[in-house]
Amino acid sequence: MSEVAYWIGFHLISGIGRVKFGLLRAHFGNLSDAWKANSSELEAAGLDRRAIQAIVNRRPEIDIDAEMEKLAQHEVKALILEDTEYPFRLKEIYDPPPVLYVQGELSTNNDWPLAVVGTRRLTSYGREVTGRLVSDLVTNGITVVSGLARGIDTIAHKTALAMGGRTVAVLACGLDLLYPPENHKLAREIAGNGALVSEYPLGVKPRAENFPRRNRIMSGLSLGTLVIEADEQSGALITARMALEQDREVFAVPGNIFSAASRGSNRLIRDGAKAVLEVGDILEELNLNVIPQQIAFEDLSPADDTEAALMKYLVAGPVHIDELCRSASLPVSTVSSALTMMELKGMVSQLGNMNYIAARGVKSK
Repeated sequence: MSEVAYWIGFHLISGIGRVKFGLLRAHFGNLSDAWKANSSELEAAGLDRRAIQAIVNRRPEIDIDAEMEKLAQHEVKALILEDTEYPFRLKEIYDPPPVLYVQGELSTNNDWPLAVVGTRRLTSYGREVTGRLVSDLVTNGITVVSGLARGIDTIAHKTALAMGGRTVAVLACGLDLLYPPENHKLAREIAGNGALVSEYPLGVKPRAENFPRRNRIMSGLSLGTLVIEADEQSGALITARMALEQDREVFAVPGNIFSAASRGSNRLIRDGAKAVLEVGDILEELNLNVIPQQIAFEDLSPADDTEAALMKYLVAGPVHIDELCRSASLPVSTVSSALTMMELKGMVSQLGNMNYIAARGVKSK
């Protein structure tokens, strides 16, 4: 049985989260050995009595093979924290889900995700703004991340699909129990042109307490969060707060000061969020408009062997500078100097924490 299967087994046990996964991995080296451990061995790993009891009681009831078969039947892939496919931005947050369930394709090369959120009780203004901004975002190669909820989320997903763009929906339930039910068809379309994502195993129903936790994944997957319309109690404000805690950008669209639907978003701006009047405000802040229109494509080709060697790895997706040095067999001083020049020329972008990616439209030789 694969190591992933044992991650899923532990993930099905209530109370076994990021910290306890870490204790098990550190002590046993792998979760397949941890799955066979007795109470004394689990205690030696640092687990408390409640967690040990939960494992001992629940483990005999879990049929891992059946769970893996169920995932296959629903065409759901489970990504674990150790997977290279696990979204690197999500790994950086304080509380990344140990297992992430995905239906569809979560990312592609040169993927630029932005969370777009707002109230379920949108106004005609919110509907129009969402359509306009999301259309422009998709035109500029942005992947739209949202929560499949009624209101702004639904309009964001639908607009991205209508524009032929990619969109990702993060759910607060198992991927076999889509919510809200009227968005079932929309969810299927999203899975075909992006991905459905959840930290919850199949069979988990949408509960009120799941939605705030879901929001940290939306912001964690993204470069930033755009709040279009939000009242003072909107879940969109939770997403914005989590984005700030994750050191991600927060954007908000100004609204009518007399409209309850805009009170939350207007206060975000008052408290320091970037006001968005057009898509350029977002692209500029995220440094995604680094390729001036007048620069010819050939001017962005690698200028020497070092740039060519680095670009070979950068076009495949985000790469940390340490990994670039190892892959290209180059000293860090050489790689750092080359990346600085390539960034100035608009060939690459730094996504934070020394992760780099080739700019849109740039290819290796």
